[in-house]
Amino acid sequence: MEEPKRAFGYVCPHCGQPVYAERTQFAMAAGPLDVLCACGKSALHMDSGDGLRYHLQVPCGVCGGVHDAVCNERALFTGRGIGLACARTQQFSGYIGWPEEVRPKLAELAEMCEKARRAPEEGRAPDTFYNDVIMYEVLSELKEIAGRDGIRCTCGSKRYAMKVRHAAVDLICQDCGAALRVAAATDEDLDELCCRMTLTIGARA
Repeated sequence: MEEPKRAFGYVCPHCGQPVYAERTQFAMAAGPLDVLCACGKSALHMDSGDGLRYHLQVPCGVCGGVHDAVCNERALFTGRGIGLACARTQQFSGYIGWPEEVRPKLAELAEMCEKARRAPEEGRAPDTFYNDVIMYEVLSELKEIAGRDGIRCTCGSKRYAMKVRHAAVDLICQDCGAALRVAAATDEDLDELCCRMTLTIGARA
């Protein structure tokens, strides 16, 4: 009888491709385990554990980093599976579980990451932001600054367009085309913006 397998899935933050692999429970328990991307630039790593808990390092296609996770033996080896979360955005960034559970979830994750990468190039708001909460707070602050006529360009124009990106908002002068990028990824970005009464776009020379 074939030994049951567990599936691993994540999206490579370097090439953007979904990475999928299956391992037997014996292989998982035997020692350190690595699930490598074909591009060779990322790998999900799981240590040999202490019999109760296992430490994982998970590449994240959502934020581009690598996250640490600690999972208990029962969650890893039994049940439908677990989702591994991006520590920055709180979005799922990887899965471990039954192959029939991991495959569709990994496909959804890969599609979400691809949309987020394409969004800035297409000039539209991405479906997910680097940090949803920070982005919405930044947009709210920008609305307040605009409401007191605090956004203008050094060319003399007060007309501007707003382009929402994955981790920033661009303010673009509609007369000279100059742009000011407002970071919208961290608490520090939000704190800096909250201290501003006005925002000035530097006109093109």
